[in-house]
Amino acid sequence: MPVIEIRDVSKVYDLGEVKVEALKNANLLVESGEFLALIGPSGSGKSTLMNTLGCLDRPTSGSYKLAGEEVADMTAAQRARIRNQRIGFVFQNFNLLARTSALENVELPLLYSAGISSSERHKRATQKLELVGLGNRLDHHPSQLSGGQQQRVAIARALVNEPAILMGDEPTGNLDSKTSREIIALFRDLNEKSGITVILVTHDLNVAKNAKRIVVLRDGGIVSDTRDFAEAAKVLQAGLLE
Repeated sequence: MPVIEIRDVSKVYDLGEVKVEALKNANLLVESGEFLALIGPSGSGKSTLMNTLGCLDRPTSGSYKLAGEEVADMTAAQRARIRNQRIGFVFQNFNLLARTSALENVELPLLYSAGISSSERHKRATQKLELVGLGNRLDHHPSQLSGGQQQRVAIARALVNEPAILMGDEPTGNLDSKTSREIIALFRDLNEKSGITVILVTHDLNVAKNAKRIVVLRDGGIVSDTRDFAEAAKVLQAGLLE
């Protein structure tokens, strides 16, 4: 059974006099353990698709099954529950609490999980920070960390609930090229060693080429779904030249 299955998913934003169809009849199957990149120019629908897959938003029409469970008709509270259980997020701007240590930032998602003691939160957060190479930075605040280190804290936080899916929305967007390569290598390592499903949104072909499968979006539709990087690059460039 696919971990993600969307059928004829559309998303329309009603802006009063204008309606914007950000996603148009999208279809996508994702098996457990895959490493996907969603790529496309600004306005292509890739972030809308990510928000839908991540249960941050609900489609206007169509079906979205996450691990076999229909999500499209869930309430916001139900989506929040399944999101906390199954999905970890990493964002471009890190979204760390400035006055909170790395360890405390990573512990945050566990505060919403009933029955986890303070010592267990501390233990699990420490383990995840060690996993991303920051075992010696537990007490450091974001201002004491480099951009790459802050993103590693964000990845540890995303992993602390042991999600089945790790999603990154332009996770290297604020990083230099060397640090970007290190962060993408970490995503790849997590996918290969732990089997976690990884889905990255990016506009950068240098990031997308690390994925094992590339989905190209244009004008709200999926125009290519391939494991051939050269093919994906060709489709993307053709769209940019139109």
